[in-house]
Amino acid sequence: MATGIAVTLTPTFSSFTRPTRFFPATAKFPLRLQASSSTAFIDTTNQTDSVAVTRSSNPLACPICYNSLIWITDPGLSVDTIPRSSLQCSTCQKTYNGNQTHLDLTVTSGAKSYGESMPASTELFRMPLISFLYERGWRQTFSVWGGFPGPEKEFELMKSFLKPVLGGNIIDASCGSGLFSRLFAKSGLFSSVVALDYSENMLRQCYEFIQQENNFPKENFNLVRADIARLPFVSSSVDAVHAGAALHCWPSPSAAVAEISRVLRPGGVFVATTYILDGPFTPVPFLSTLRQNIRQVSGSYIFLSERELEALCKACGLVGFKCIRNGLFVMISATKPK
Repeated sequence: MATGIAVTLTPTFSSFTRPTRFFPATAKFPLRLQASSSTAFIDTTNQTDSVAVTRSSNPLACPICYNSLIWITDPGLSVDTIPRSSLQCSTCQKTYNGNQTHLDLTVTSGAKSYGESMPASTELFRMPLISFLYERGWRQTFSVWGGFPGPEKEFELMKSFLKPVLGGNIIDASCGSGLFSRLFAKSGLFSSVVALDYSENMLRQCYEFIQQENNFPKENFNLVRADIARLPFVSSSVDAVHAGAALHCWPSPSAAVAEISRVLRPGGVFVATTYILDGPFTPVPFLSTLRQNIRQVSGSYIFLSERELEALCKACGLVGFKCIRNGLFVMISATKPK
């Protein structure tokens, strides 16, 4: 049955500082966009409807062995039960415990005499002050200089990409203070939501925001600390992964996207936003050198073209690349082959 999704955008496309371009996939179901006043209609006439089945199995895995974790405490993981949660790997016997706000599923979880530091771009967001400011002014600047439409509008745009997996589970990777994690949970479109980040302080901020909201659906919402390059999920157990304004912060985008590809089920969807420094100066050789120098110092990765993002997804086994542009802002989507 043919269906359509009405995506409401404010301001209208014509009010963007640069023209918004929609780049459809070359594969089976191209998107056709019609703009009228403040509403864009994404026609999905040629798409095959797909409804994800709600799955109750536990997708959490040991980040060392990638085998399923076994409950030591009573089964059940949610915001309210995390402090009492305790799981163990059936292979290496390592135990992972929850604290007051989140479950720590990093490799070094529980290690008291050993720790590792990440690149500056990662460590910056572990700072309490930066975590506190992220939703209190930091994220808003993305709209000023980067063309980001804003969380609510970005959420409406990504829903068209996530349509084939609605009803399934979703990981909000590098979730920060849970801006999109909370939107996913409150939308009721997913059976469960995992807010995942490497920063303990970002997860604490997310927990505090949740506690301040009335009637927040805590039952199917989990906060997990993990390394994006070592995701604590069973292979082919996740329906969707979202990464908002995060790709450029990952120490190795290829290692992260490869992990995302591993945990996605066949037909699972990856949606991400980042920025691109493209334009007439892209071919200039010094930009590549500048990017390399910036990466060595900060750990940040600057993307110079849409083709580069498409190649990244393809190299990691994802297909059906699509993207939406507005100025420097880009939203991409790719799918795990069935």
